[in-house]
Amino acid sequence: MTTDKLFQHMAWANQQLIIGLLQLPDEALTAFVANPQWDVATILHHIVSAADWYVYRLTGRPATEFTKARRMLEVTPYLELAARFDEELRHAAQAPDAMLEYLRDGQPQMWPRSTILSQSIHHATEHRAQLVAALEARGFNGINLDDMDVWSFTARSNK
Repeated sequence: MTTDKLFQHMAWANQQLIIGLLQLPDEALTAFVANPQWDVATILHHIVSAADWYVYRLTGRPATEFTKARRMLEVTPYLELAARFDEELRHAAQAPDAMLEYLRDGQPQMWPRSTILSQSIHHATEHRAQLVAALEARGFNGINLDDMDVWSFTARSNK
């Protein structure tokens, strides 16, 4: 039950981030902290595409091709993509732990299912914080990470 709640929270927090981002102007996608190559659009694409890549690692299904958003209108499909990938991760977490093999850059890699799943949650959390920091660094306020914490998720889920 605890693991399932973590995946439910991650999916919800990712949705809240995207919904919040959609309230901002197109220029917010170019916000960054220190490295302009890691702007909001890149970080968002990275969060969602990494979830897809973790699903590949867990299931072997082919990766989904989608492009980095250049305008907020192009962010809307990320809601469905993130929801789909996060649900696939949640489903994969129901399987027993086992060593999984996948190819990375043509080389076989072996990791426990639990490590891949744990990393998927930590990765999303880390980059949500990075994305919000990039927004705030450029004066785009309005997305509060405290509103996306497990406490907030649980309080809303219990209503």
